[in-house]
This record gives sequence, C-alpha cells and structure tokens, in this order.
Amino acid sequence: MVTLRTPLAVLATAVAALAVTVTAPVRAAAPPPAVTPRAETAALHDDEAGGNADADDPAIWRDAADPDRSLVIATAKQGGLRVYDLDAREVQSVPAPAAPGPDHAPGRFNNVDLVHSPRLSDLAVTTDRGSDRLRVYRIDRDRPGGPLTDVTDPDAPAVFSGSQEEIDEQRTAYGLATWTDRSTGRSYALVSRRERTRLALLELTGHRDGTVGYRTVRTLDLPAAFRLPDGRTWSPCAEPGELPQVEGMVVDPANGTLYAGQEDVGIWRLRADLTGAPKLVDKVRAYGVPGTYDEATEECVAGADPGFGGSHLTADVEGLTLVARKDGEGLLLASSQGDDTFAAYDREVSDGNEYEGGFRVVPASAALDGSEECDGAAALNAPLGRRYPHGLLVVQDGHDAPGDPERPSTDFKFVDLAEVTAAVDD
Repeated sequence: MVTLRTPLAVLATAVAALAVTVTAPVRAAAPPPAVTPRAETAALHDDEAGGNADADDPAIWRDAADPDRSLVIATAKQGGLRVYDLDAREVQSVPAPAAPGPDHAPGRFNNVDLVHSPRLSDLAVTTDRGSDRLRVYRIDRDRPGGPLTDVTDPDAPAVFSGSQEEIDEQRTAYGLATWTDRSTGRSYALVSRRERTRLALLELTGHRDGTVGYRTVRTLDLPAAFRLPDGRTWSPCAEPGELPQVEGMVVDPANGTLYAGQEDVGIWRLRADLTGAPKLVDKVRAYGVPGTYDEATEECVAGADPGFGGSHLTADVEGLTLVARKDGEGLLLASSQGDDTFAAYDREVSDGNEYEGGFRVVPASAALDGSEECDGAAALNAPLGRRYPHGLLVVQDGHDAPGDPERPSTDFKFVDLAEVTAAVDD
C-alpha cells in the first residue's frame, strides 16, 4: 500500500528538538486552585528490582453493566501494562514483549488509549516504543486470569521504521490517541514519532482469527521551526539531530478534532484524519526563547525571553484529556509538566479553545501525595459507581512520595472529577 504524506506549507528546516528542557524566565501568575486525590496506585520503580516499571499514561474503561467494576489501564513502560480497579488496587499485570535478540530493545509501552467499537469490541491499544509497533488487548472484565488478552496481529508492521536497524535507533512509535469515525464506524490510532514531528494515522483492522492489525492511511509533519513576530526563526533547543516531538494527544469524538501536545512548543488543533492545516491553540511560556546546547553539560543555556510565549503552559506539554461540564460544554485538560499544574481550555473550536482556568493536584495527607511532573492523564465524565458518581480523573505522578530516595518511584493518582470541574469554574 502507498502511504500518503501531507506536508505543511509552514514547515521550516528542522534544526533542533525537545529532549533537553530550556530553563527560561517564567512570568509570575497567581497559583491555581488545588484539588486532592482520593486514592493512588502502588508505586512503580524504574530499576531492575522493580522490573524497570515506570508509570506513564492511563486510560479509563467503564463497565456499563456495573460501573463500580470499571477499570484503569495504564502503561508501565518496560514493565508493560497495569490494570487497576477503582480503589487503585492492581487487578492484572501484563508484561511487555521480550527483546527480539540480545542486541535489541525489549518492549516499552509508552501511551495507551481505548477503542469502543461494534466491529472490534472494547480494546486497549498501546504504543510499543521498543519495537515501533502498536499492541492491542481485548477487554473482558470477567475473563479468568485478568481482563486483558493480547490480540495483536503477529504480522503487524513497524509504524515508522523500515528495518530492525532503524528500530534500534528508537525513533519509534511514541504518543497515541484512538478515534472512531462516527460516519463510517472505522477505528483509528493516531501515533507520534519519538524525536520527530511526524504523526501517523493508522486504521485498526480486525481479522477472522480475532487478532487486530493496522495499516497506515497517511502521515503529517508538524513544524520544527517557527517564524517569530520579530522576523527571526526559532526552534526549541535540544540535542543535535532531535526534533520537537509530540506525545500527549486526544481526539474529540464529537467533531473529530485532534489536539496534540508538541512538548516544547504548545498545543495544536487539527483534523483527526490529518487533512487540513493545524492551528497552534496555545504556546509554552518559553516559546521563542533562544537556547544553545552545551555538549559538556548536556543542557541548554537559555537566552533572554523575547516575550512571545504563552501564559499557561510550562514545558513540557504532556498528557491531554477531555471532560464535560454541567452546562453541556466541554474542557480540554493539559498537563503543564514544568510547573506541576494542569491547564483547562474550552473545547468549542468556534470560540478558539479559550483558556478557562487551571488547577494543581496537591497532597491529601502525609500518606497520599499529589502529582508532580505529570506525564499522562485521562478523564471520564460518566458515573463510575459509588466511588466516583461524577466521573474520574487519573493522573500520573512522576515523583511518588513518601518514597525510597534511592529508587525512582512513580504511580497514578485518582481524583474526583467533580472537584476538578469546580476548581476550573471557581
């Protein structure tokens, strides 16, 4: 099959990427309202003793027959997938695939999202950064041994790489959002590429043997360089050869709009079918700040802030998710990882996705901390039984506390969605 590529007229020659954060002056702002978690999962540890498990990205599956038995499915990177109940207790642990050989990387699950389709049933789809593939799991709450079953087509191709040598370079499948086109019933995965600006639209395809594969429909490259108001061209500072990648993504099912977080740039809005021109909805504060990469320190030295950045996002832009409010309108939530906050925007495209407010997830007690350096987030605004009758927000915590100072500790926090919407509306 021929893969179509959709270049953008605004693309400039890419000269930098986002692997290194630019430290820049941050304009002062009033602290956002605080919300507190109700529960947290057991800590995951990114070391050999902990199975190289690092919490990253969650998704929420609702049991329509019994909402109290709903689940949170989350990535643990090289540790595979973890499945939790609404009390944040582990229900199932699914290992990532082993390395195909001693000189190659093992599976490394980056992002996860869900598909609800009469054609394909309920699925959890994850990007396997280690092998540059999607992995697909069927969800059956009552299956003995756990609700997830691997149904990945064994012949599923690499998403971006043309060979194992390319896969070994690890410029592979990274961010993920799923989408079902209401007009056709077809389901898709939108996938970003690590250390590149490329997005790929993949159609998910079911087979007679029950496995699920995918085919590439088209790709699109977001800009890597930007024309500033003063006429200069700017790219985020990074290690040589790397480009500003996208990770956090979400599709609004009501109108087929994709929101994509380019980590050191801002939030893009575009059609989920990757046609048409993307629009930059908001920028990070350091947008336009010049930076020079120092090879000795492996850090970027920032220059003076020219004032072209936004006011609500501190790089990196990470997890994106959608929620609804009582007035029937909706919100786009974005993790502002650099200052441990979340920004909320109106989902109404006609209103330009106006900024609505923000919040921070803070400790509920000495034993239940908040969320710092959040990588991923998922919200569901449907009733989830007695625990979360107004819906649930799950956020990754990049620094679980109290923890062992000798071991990296991450986990997921469960937050009452009603508390979040009240904080934004305050």
